[in-house]
Amino acid sequence: ILAAIAVADEQRWDGQERSTRYQNFQQSGYYIPEFSDISSGRLYRDTIDFLFDEYRALSSRMFDYLASTTARPEEMRLEAYERTLKARAFDISRYLLPLAANTSLGQIVNARTLETQISHLLSHTHKEVRDVGSLLKQAATSPAYNVNHESLSKLVEQIRAVSPNLAIKAEQELLREVRVAPTLVKYADPNAYEIETRSELSQIASELMGDMPISAAPLVDLLEDEHLEIELAATLIYQHCHYPYRQIRQAIAAAGEIIRREIIDTGLRHRGRHDEMLRSFCAGQHFRFDILMDIGGFRDLHRHRRCIQIGQDFTMRHGYDTPPELALAGVETRYQQAMQRASQAASQLAAVSVEESLQNSQYAIPLAFRKRTLFKMDFAEVVYISELRTGVAGHVSYRNAAYAMYQAVAQRYPSLARYFRVTDVSEPVDLLQR
Repeated sequence: ILAAIAVADEQRWDGQERSTRYQNFQQSGYYIPEFSDISSGRLYRDTIDFLFDEYRALSSRMFDYLASTTARPEEMRLEAYERTLKARAFDISRYLLPLAANTSLGQIVNARTLETQISHLLSHTHKEVRDVGSLLKQAATSPAYNVNHESLSKLVEQIRAVSPNLAIKAEQELLREVRVAPTLVKYADPNAYEIETRSELSQIASELMGDMPISAAPLVDLLEDEHLEIELAATLIYQHCHYPYRQIRQAIAAAGEIIRREIIDTGLRHRGRHDEMLRSFCAGQHFRFDILMDIGGFRDLHRHRRCIQIGQDFTMRHGYDTPPELALAGVETRYQQAMQRASQAASQLAAVSVEESLQNSQYAIPLAFRKRTLFKMDFAEVVYISELRTGVAGHVSYRNAAYAMYQAVAQRYPSLARYFRVTDVSEPVDLLQR
């Protein structure tokens, strides 16, 4: 799942990813990073196996609980009833899935976007993501897979039996090799601008914020406008720490103009002749939301393309979400113990003094843990996300986030509230309505 998030983190991307809401991940397997010591590898596998065992147990327990509290209507077929309740059970058990869980996705992009995407992936902090970038590059420059190759080969042989000369032409037309983007993607390499800037901004962020405690923050925080230079500097730092945007903005304002200019200069110092500016420079949007939500819910909002998203790294510092149904089903304590075990294991893996130990440890983080992301957009996109994501068929996590976005705008601009056609998330939901 971690690598899939990185692959889909492209604004001009169009694709489809396997859903943790409607599909069972029990047999999905998981990614195993390269560990330099045997003990870390063993701890990692034991932790992921444990989380999958808990996922299976919780999926079953929550289905039984939901079935005991939700009667099947006479007009509803048993298969449809069970399928719907299983999906609702997965909505709850998915919080236990680790970032290591295998998933699948397909994408449709043009060659120029593919080139940029591959360069981003090759520049990533995680080896798995870099490997995916290499495989994408190889796939784009190698002959494409022909799903009809076997049947067309038989057809060519049938033609050959009748007319050898015609078979030669048919083979050239039907079985010729096709390469997707052999020229553009051939030169897609790791981006030095991105790599060097990430290193330097991470250092500046560490020095600027120091050991300052992370301030408490709401699920959704609608930010006020500020001077463009402050927005640029704060956004550049935001991506390389775990602090709320407001806290970063205050630190930058206190640091003064020289530090602010140095941050912006650092964001552009290594920019090459053909490099686009970093995403953090996509500034000036009127509606900016600092959102702190569970990773699973973030993945759903991450699919929105008509906005700018600046994401912070995965961490356990912000705690995790606990679905209220767990207490009703009598499994909340077991769930909390699972989260505690995963958190301790990930912390232990991160503490090992080897290259990429922090990155490898993140695969053990369950989707319940919270992630901070800055969403920037125009008014139309706020309305679109709020209306779409508050629907009763949605997951409670992103329903709450989308409704909080609406509430924040309605509070600041009361006259605009009537233009939102949102669904009140406080209203009871029919679990059988999908």
